[in-house]
Amino acid sequence: MNDHVTVTATRQERYRFEVEFGPGYAPIIADESPPIGDAAGPSPQHFLAAAVANCLSASLVFACQKYKEDPGPLSATVTCTTGRNEKNRLRVTQIEVQLKLGAAPEDLPHLPRILETFEDFCTVTRSVEHGIPVAVSLTTPDGTALR
Repeated sequence: MNDHVTVTATRQERYRFEVEFGPGYAPIIADESPPIGDAAGPSPQHFLAAAVANCLSASLVFACQKYKEDPGPLSATVTCTTGRNEKNRLRVTQIEVQLKLGAAPEDLPHLPRILETFEDFCTVTRSVEHGIPVAVSLTTPDGTALR
């Protein structure tokens, strides 16, 4: 199955762009951070972090629902680290993901199997990690590390 997503970014001024996602979706203003931009909206790094956060969260929900289990109001916090490459160009050098379950582990009897497989369902993260290391951690609602 081939699926296509088309996004259009149209420059408004300086480094500010209106990003359109297609019919039915509100456009978003994107901008670079100072000193080159005005931070009038999220930067491209923000969009990358949001894509990874959303995709991994959805993948965890999908893996849980395969067993008719509910992870509750889970959350994902993603940090993109930038640095310079050998040509002194800025690049995203690492992505760290902190997923936090909304349900207690004892309410998810298939959690060990879910943790083994959920990342494989994430189209974005599995694609991004071919070029950027992605580290994923998962905690319980009380902050106990599961991995």
